[in-house]
Amino acid sequence: MSENRIVCITGCSRGLGRAMVEGFVKLGWTVAGCARHPEAMAEDCPAPHSFHRCDVAVEDEVAAFAATVLKKHGPPDLLLNNAAMINPNQPLWEMSAQDIASILDVNVKGTIAMMRHFLPGMLKRGGGVIVNFSSGWGRGTSPEVAPYCATKWAIEGLSQAVAQETEGKVAVAAMNPGIIDTDMLRSTFGGGAGHYPDAQRWAKKAVPFLAGLGLRDNGRALTAPG
Repeated sequence: MSENRIVCITGCSRGLGRAMVEGFVKLGWTVAGCARHPEAMAEDCPAPHSFHRCDVAVEDEVAAFAATVLKKHGPPDLLLNNAAMINPNQPLWEMSAQDIASILDVNVKGTIAMMRHFLPGMLKRGGGVIVNFSSGWGRGTSPEVAPYCATKWAIEGLSQAVAQETEGKVAVAAMNPGIIDTDMLRSTFGGGAGHYPDAQRWAKKAVPFLAGLGLRDNGRALTAPG
């Protein structure tokens, strides 16, 4: 890998994404991030870091983001598919078809799109790691978050299948980040989310863990250190 290591982070403007940006900058990596509203990140982390507007649910935006990153930085050493959304707590039959489609588009189709557009360059270069963010609800379930559970179970299977397709030339793995006090968790746990570590505390252990991943981790079901 190059001495100047490149990490690409989706959903970089808040929660785990923002905390990871800060952590990787401190480690000396160059960060290329995307979010629907990345403006604050560009102000906080100037060049050589770059931040771009991209809704991962929109194929054309993912394609444009990937093309820009590849031209500016080259293939990333580490691609973190972190962007995700969760449904409001409701039984499945009370949810609208559009709400369910939005969750599937971001959590599953967005992850697929990012891999489709970055993997060719990473494979050609020979190396790199892709981590698709899963969840405890990608390995277990709870009521009233059925669509979210479905997407994270999909991430687990998707990651294992693509890991087989790369034949270890690029490592692909799903990672359960654990339970972290973020806006997303508060949307389901309410004030109970405060019993868990916040994103900055989580990132102090998670970022070095992610930075240390390599081709040996292809196909693994990872869990971030608590």
